[in-house]
Amino acid sequence: MADEPNWDDIFTTQPQAAAEQPTEPADGDGLPTRRSARREPTARRPRRSERQDRVRDRGPRKRRRWIPWLISIVVVLGLGAGATAVVWANYEDQIRKVLGWELPPADFEGSGTGEATIVINSGDNGAAVARALLEANVIASFDAFYDLLLADPNVQFFPGFYVLKEQMSAQAALDALQDPANRVENTALIQEGKSKDQAFEILSAATEIPIEEFQAEAEDLASFGIPAEAPSIEGYLFPATYTFDPGVTARSVLERLVNRTFESLDAAGVAPEDRHRVLTIASLIQREAGSKAEDFYKVSRVVQNRVKSGMLLQFDSTSHYGYAWAHGERLDGGVFSNTEELTDDNPYNTYVHTGLPIGPIGAAGDLAIRAALEPADGAWLYFVTVNLETGETVFSDTLSQHNAAVKQLQQWCRDTRSPTCG
Repeated sequence: MADEPNWDDIFTTQPQAAAEQPTEPADGDGLPTRRSARREPTARRPRRSERQDRVRDRGPRKRRRWIPWLISIVVVLGLGAGATAVVWANYEDQIRKVLGWELPPADFEGSGTGEATIVINSGDNGAAVARALLEANVIASFDAFYDLLLADPNVQFFPGFYVLKEQMSAQAALDALQDPANRVENTALIQEGKSKDQAFEILSAATEIPIEEFQAEAEDLASFGIPAEAPSIEGYLFPATYTFDPGVTARSVLERLVNRTFESLDAAGVAPEDRHRVLTIASLIQREAGSKAEDFYKVSRVVQNRVKSGMLLQFDSTSHYGYAWAHGERLDGGVFSNTEELTDDNPYNTYVHTGLPIGPIGAAGDLAIRAALEPADGAWLYFVTVNLETGETVFSDTLSQHNAAVKQLQQWCRDTRSPTCG
């Protein structure tokens, strides 16, 4: 039958020369290394191969006669999805003309309408970004966007979620991806010394995840790799600024903070079996040392000296924390302890129990961790902050020296009438 199509010609895989494939740079910025490199075919307007050109040269008359017949076979008899895809990929233009379907534009015009969200993952190159835009109906064709990247090798993409519009011009889409305002960011700042409950509140505000979900996930300590002796997740939520993409869970957020704590401990050379002890000491230093870096190392020495000599640490920070922990109250972050806090028999209260408390009392940063491992040289057993505004602290070897420093603090409180003095 002279009019029957040659199936070998129709469905033979189209050869592609190596020079037609996009050449991606070694640094993964998503742009070809040379202008002459071709991109992958657009999903909306595939390019034609030399073989198709040869088939086209046989004449339009013959093709018009079998294309309707071919469409009937595909649509009516329902060829497999793979065959349908091959026909569409190779003969989209002809099929659209036979059926009277208008060809889609190579590029949209304007800044678009509606809303579309795309994700740029770490390591995505320019081709991956173009595909994501095409699938989200942001751009009309792969080529329209990719040609812009070929023209400007300095374009960079940063991972994250981006809120764009549908049916944007390729240039408008590229400009939107370069505008940080279109990147969705949920930022949380966990400051040094914050308790886990305070951290939960901050994380909840940033991610809009209920606090109760953080509390529930934090109960399964072993699943996070937290040592068995830890009474809670307290101290294992590293203080830093975090940016979270939409769709994160309470579990993934806590995992990130805990893993960040382990990273700091590992970087400091802390063995896994020593993590809990080091974090406990670091949390005490963080809450007691104030703002001067040199005082962190001195407070660390006081902790070591008093524990070694069997003395009570007598840190107000532990009596505050322990009382709130034991009675289910909110930690207020006060400076001085009242009688109830000082005498409460809970395992955190270092006015009642010798040695270290049973666990950290807050989030310790890198400085406090280093200080816990590298205490300054000295025989100090006491310290007191004598100016609550500047953080000036006096370290003493003897009780009489310490009492004299306490009088300095009392005089400062009388002179300034500062509300922090209670």
